[in-house]
Amino acid sequence: MKYMVLLYAEPGAWPPEEHRVALQESIDLCHTLHAEGRYLAAAPLEPVSLAKCVRVRSGPPLVSDGPYAETKEQLGGYFLIDVANMDEAIAVAARIPGARRGTAEIRPVMEVTGLPEGK
Repeated sequence: MKYMVLLYAEPGAWPPEEHRVALQESIDLCHTLHAEGRYLAAAPLEPVSLAKCVRVRSGPPLVSDGPYAETKEQLGGYFLIDVANMDEAIAVAARIPGARRGTAEIRPVMEVTGLPEGK
């Protein structure tokens, strides 16, 4: 089953040198998960200062800067994994460095038929 692990943290939670170490740990974890056949994708996200939000109600799209929600923790990256169950997803999330300074939210991915294949 596929699970999305969304990583949230407060801005500045990682000093630059510690962030470089944590990023390398995440890359190493991705390689381990890949070797186990459980890795699908992962990536950190650029800062929310570069984000845009799009809303369509009536008329043309409304585009605004930054995150939609006002929260202390911001979405900083994700892991997409393929594991047997939620317990395995929790075990993987606990190994992600981002969970040490923020929150790793785990969500089952809904299977939808008729979507195009990804690259």
